[in-house]
Amino acid sequence: MVLRHPFTMNNPKEVPEERPWLLHVDGSSTTQGSGASVVITSPQGKDMEFAIKFDFKTLNNEAEYEALVLGIKMAQDTGALHPLAYFDSQLIVKQMNGEYDVKQDSMVQYL
Repeated sequence: MVLRHPFTMNNPKEVPEERPWLLHVDGSSTTQGSGASVVITSPQGKDMEFAIKFDFKTLNNEAEYEALVLGIKMAQDTGALHPLAYFDSQLIVKQMNGEYDVKQDSMVQYL
């Protein structure tokens, strides 16, 4: 079982919806390729599930960031103003929340 770490870039007090949009993302990279899974849940409880294969090589942490960026863009395209994102990478959650510093220049583009 993977622990999910809640992550949001917006202040929850600013969220106008009674029930927020939910975003669950995961990225992975192997020698076979890399990709992402994205699940967007509307305030009404409708799930939209996506599996995306990246056409470029990434390291695992890069795939995780790509998944988050892609998931946020997809959620916004469906009408989510302030999606509440759940992510299984503690490293990325802590970097996005400012608890960890980014050490690699290639990761700065995501923040």
